[in-house]
Amino acid sequence: MNSLKTNITGLAFGAMFGGVLAAGSLHEYDTIHNMLKLDEFYVFGFMGSAIVIATIGLGILESRNTKTSFGGTIVLQRSDIKANHLKGGVIFGSGWAIAGTCPAPVLVMLTSGVFLSLIVIAGIFIGLSLSNKQAPAGFGDGEHRIVDQAVERA
Repeated sequence: MNSLKTNITGLAFGAMFGGVLAAGSLHEYDTIHNMLKLDEFYVFGFMGSAIVIATIGLGILESRNTKTSFGGTIVLQRSDIKANHLKGGVIFGSGWAIAGTCPAPVLVMLTSGVFLSLIVIAGIFIGLSLSNKQAPAGFGDGEHRIVDQAVERA
């Protein structure tokens, strides 16, 4: 029953998030390209406010040792900028600029009837598959290993 409740909660928050993205026109190709051409500054404000709110909210949750619905504790991971972060950022940013979307808005595009979004969705899964095949043991810069070890100890 807990799994069903978690899934329904996730679906509700996902739908609300999709609604916010749609209301801000962030699922529209032209909006993203206009932002990248520096013609649509509100998108930067939208993203910046999301980062600030998430940082403050997660910081509060971490300081209170808040438990997740899966029984773990919320712990923000901190790491130095490394080459794989920069490479990943360039790949993600390039795909974002070409497609005019990223993983969350592409789902809003699909639900709004833009079926070319299926090409982007396929590309996301192909990229994930390729990165998983090429990843050495312990892939990442420590965040996932630290969380996994903490979960195993609990």
